[in-house]
Amino acid sequence: MIYLKVHKSEHGSVIGMCDKELIDSVLEEGDVTIDVKSYASFYKGDLLNQNQASKRLEEHLGEIYSANIVGKESVGIAMAVSLIHKDNVKRISGVPYAHAYKII
Repeated sequence: MIYLKVHKSEHGSVIGMCDKELIDSVLEEGDVTIDVKSYASFYKGDLLNQNQASKRLEEHLGEIYSANIVGKESVGIAMAVSLIHKDNVKRISGVPYAHAYKII
């Protein structure tokens, strides 16, 4: 299951997407930290299965201004709908994550 939240901004939608099992995590490796736990409200929108999450992302694809994606399932879906490319996926403590930004 995946948490997906769409935040509206003046430039478009900001997506927070995270695998359910990571919502209370703080991922650290070297100088890099992803504190999902402290920012859970950014990610905790609707709890969706893979099909639902994929459809929701596709609905918003043209209006996404930025996206923060954490977890194997979430990253996989974002790649499947061409929101991110596999070359832009990084790992922290073995967990894949990606950020996408639209330059306007």
